[in-house]
Amino acid sequence: MTRKDLIDRVAKEFGLKKKDAEAIVKFIFQEIAETVKKGERVSIQGFGAFELRKLRERKVRNPKTGEKIDIPVRKKVVFVPSYRIGSK
Repeated sequence: MTRKDLIDRVAKEFGLKKKDAEAIVKFIFQEIAETVKKGERVSIQGFGAFELRKLRERKVRNPKTGEKIDIPVRKKVVFVPSYRIGSK
């Protein structure tokens, strides 16, 4: 499902204009992104949670040159589902 598909489904389900449904979907995604960016966890019961995780610094080897490279500490957004799809 794409973002456009989601907007179409929301518009159809709630009898909204696509422009209004798009504004709602955009708002929800922006709120999730802004909250996670602040370092807070977003938990949606029955769906899952979005959180920001810090990845440690590490050394890797460039396969082309064999040179060792330091990868600095970085952050990554992680989604943790609250249940398995298809389970009842």
